[in-house]
Amino acid sequence: MSAHSATDKWKQCTQQALTGKSERIAAQTAAGKLTARQRLELLLDHDSFCETDQLVVSPILQTKEPTDGVVTGFGTINGRKVAIYAQDFTIKGGSLGMAHAQKICKIMDMAASIGCPIIGLIDSGGARIDEGIHGLSGYGAIFARNSKYSGIIPQISAILGPCAGGAVYSPALTDFIFMTEQISQMFITGPQVIEQVTGEIITKEALGGAQAHTQRSGVAHVVSATEQECFEQVKQLLSYLPDNYKMHPPALPYDDTSPSRFENIVPENVMQGYDMNRLIGQLVDSDSFFQIQPNFASNIIVGFGHIQGYSVGIVANQPSCKAGTIDIDASVKAARFIRFCDSFGIPIVSLVDVPGFLCGVEQEHGGIIRHGAKLLYAYATATVPKITVIIRKAFGGAFIVMGSKQLGADFNFAWPTAQIAVLGPQAAVSILNRRKLAQAVELGKEATSQLRAELEAEYSQQYLNPLVAAQHGYIDGIIEPSQTRNQIAKALEITRSKVQALPARRHGNIPL
Repeated sequence: MSAHSATDKWKQCTQQALTGKSERIAAQTAAGKLTARQRLELLLDHDSFCETDQLVVSPILQTKEPTDGVVTGFGTINGRKVAIYAQDFTIKGGSLGMAHAQKICKIMDMAASIGCPIIGLIDSGGARIDEGIHGLSGYGAIFARNSKYSGIIPQISAILGPCAGGAVYSPALTDFIFMTEQISQMFITGPQVIEQVTGEIITKEALGGAQAHTQRSGVAHVVSATEQECFEQVKQLLSYLPDNYKMHPPALPYDDTSPSRFENIVPENVMQGYDMNRLIGQLVDSDSFFQIQPNFASNIIVGFGHIQGYSVGIVANQPSCKAGTIDIDASVKAARFIRFCDSFGIPIVSLVDVPGFLCGVEQEHGGIIRHGAKLLYAYATATVPKITVIIRKAFGGAFIVMGSKQLGADFNFAWPTAQIAVLGPQAAVSILNRRKLAQAVELGKEATSQLRAELEAEYSQQYLNPLVAAQHGYIDGIIEPSQTRNQIAKALEITRSKVQALPARRHGNIPL
């Protein structure tokens, strides 16, 4: 082949790789979805994409299509380098074969070597049936890299179409999963197979759509209404994260002129709920809180924010949902978030208002002991700076699990309203004064109520005051609400150079 003909062939392949077949693109558009290259244009900075393996084709199929259904390369997002792959549904339905998998593995290896985040834009029919075992082998190679590079570089998945069968385990192994309403689906087994096997009838959207996984299963972390919104959320997430585990999260300029106002957020009545998000909004830099999984296990809040321009991870009980109790889903949600923050050097700020673990037969039989232990383990093994503020209730084992001194917190503060004890006053009095209360019953209901009120007041004064905890070194100071942001900022500044190493070992055995 002459040089001229080779050039013509290269140009032809390049054009095919860049445009795809018009009828397939039309079908993609009709389905309300962007093409792979349109997605890259929206997500990445203008003219920053540098493609790799552009002309790779399947070594097995007779029909050779450049890119083999996945576009890979590097680009920048707000000036920061990222590795990226975007599955192309217009080529073989984005299905994964040998070359397709090799391209993804190669870009993942390069991302880990260079030390930059890897983003996967998932839109695929799954393993390529006409390549047989090669597709399954390809998924195994990808899963191995997801696991190998976990905690090395941030891994982000955006589900922008179907993701079914074994393919779901690659996103599940990444750090964060984004989904978009109406176009994203994830499931191990599709509706047709489920109907054949169990007789259950369900749609793809109800089975594995964005709402199912952000509200019920907890598989996904962020949901958006459109692909454009999804990409903006990915960009926002990256603004809190370092490029890799050896680097610090980016520091941003901040405006310190607006005072934080914590007054009138927490009700005087300890039995009354309130929205912890209001308190978080006053704690972090203006409009900087990015909540993760807001619609799943809403009794605990996790997310990223900036305090004086520095990234922090926030873990907070939510009194307006289940009274802020910790249940199975809340334990797992918070534990995974803490483990991520610890992997990438992001300090953890815990805001505590928790009456205990959620009680009930369902929780006990569902394994609250095992799942609650995950949260304990995550806090105890985290070596990043850990700052805790007790806002109101901190009872029983929940006091220990929510970033206590005993689990290695560097600074622990309490508001004057904090109540720290084994049990709340009602439960404690019922146990400690069972005989007194039983005898008072004979005197009538009014006398019993008066005695209980007196005993509860006595218990509260003796045991619930944060002064007792401060006197014994369990908290470092009792602070006024207005001092909260300033005290946390000081503690973060002090601990920024913290160096802590766990005992040498292969790894611990987290109670999975």
